[in-house]
Amino acid sequence: MAISAKDVMELRKQTDCGMMECKKALTQADGDFAKAIEILREQGLATANKKAGRIAAEGMVYAAADANGAVVVEVNAETDFVAKNDKFVNFTKDLVKVISEQKPADVEALMGCKMGEGTVDDALKGLILVIKENIKIRRFARYEGACAAYVHGGGTHGVIVKFDTTPEVAAKPEFAAFGKDIAMQIAAANPSYLDRSQVPADVLAKEKEIVLAQMANDPKTASKPDAIKEKMVTGRLGKFYKESCLVDQAFIKDGNLDVTKYVANTAKELGGDIKIVEFCHFVKGEGLEKRVEDFASEVAAAVKG
Repeated sequence: MAISAKDVMELRKQTDCGMMECKKALTQADGDFAKAIEILREQGLATANKKAGRIAAEGMVYAAADANGAVVVEVNAETDFVAKNDKFVNFTKDLVKVISEQKPADVEALMGCKMGEGTVDDALKGLILVIKENIKIRRFARYEGACAAYVHGGGTHGVIVKFDTTPEVAAKPEFAAFGKDIAMQIAAANPSYLDRSQVPADVLAKEKEIVLAQMANDPKTASKPDAIKEKMVTGRLGKFYKESCLVDQAFIKDGNLDVTKYVANTAKELGGDIKIVEFCHFVKGEGLEKRVEDFASEVAAAVKG
């Protein structure tokens, strides 16, 4: 049967799929809209499977906090252009709501959570069909209680922080500003640990080994007594703590304070106790293989078919 442009436009409006995909689906379905939508969903599954092996190391990280807790999630795509696509951005932000409300244990469980008229898995496959890139939900973290969140660079970094404090303190606007400061500190200074107790013994042993080797190779320190060297090692490890442990770091907004002092000052001002319990810092594409093609090469490849 003949498929009208009006029908194609209506199907496109309902599905957000391309004009040609909609026309082909309607033709295959003999004009039956319900069947055409089903065909497009099936094509979405096929497209997702076809693209699954392609590198997805771009995309965005998003984090948000409310009165009940905080969530940070990373969703990857093949190109940086997708991170600016409204549908991709809205999908990522909606994921945070889904995780916050339905509390899945991991990404596999998240895929089965309800999202819109179907599941997260359905929504993801539909997005892949529309955007035509491999898209993957890589990871997420969720905290409950008094939390703060921060997103940097439009989604290059996402941080959530959990605090131990009273509901009265957590409800104050000043606490929200304080929490954002701590989250920004983490994004900017990238601590590896919360405090010294979290630094593994083998990491400390390695740092000490490196310092001793540096002393042995430096004529100014190589001949110093072991007792002096031990004091110097302690001093160098102190510098390591100040770089690697959040509470020991210099506060980014006031270098005269460390984070511990900033927390203590804020707690005093707000009339209660505040303790940083834990934090999570996602960096977009961290540890993933990157695409090596540049844009010109991609265009040339597309022209060649």
